[in-house]
Amino acid sequence: MLKKLLFAIAATVAAMGIAFAQVDVNKADQAALDTIKGIGPAKSKMILEERAKGEFKDWADFEKRIKGIGDKSAARLSEAGLQVNGKSRDGAPVKVADAKTARK
Repeated sequence: MLKKLLFAIAATVAAMGIAFAQVDVNKADQAALDTIKGIGPAKSKMILEERAKGEFKDWADFEKRIKGIGDKSAARLSEAGLQVNGKSRDGAPVKVADAKTARK
């Protein structure tokens, strides 16, 4: 019983780590893109097809080229860990952990 409980806790912690991982849209494969909440197989395929035409310059370029991504959805994707060229989107909510780090 204790072993099952510890395994369940470890699995939960591991899943949380994946959910908050930073994923760069210009470097990620389909599996990595699919880990971002709000991106499913269809959207990740669309991203990869557009990226094949040229890397995304910035968030504005990403929003312009990917159908269905506007200001609000881009902010949510950024909050979930998506980045463009290593940068989060301006105006995306700051995570509590990030805010604590920023104060130091």
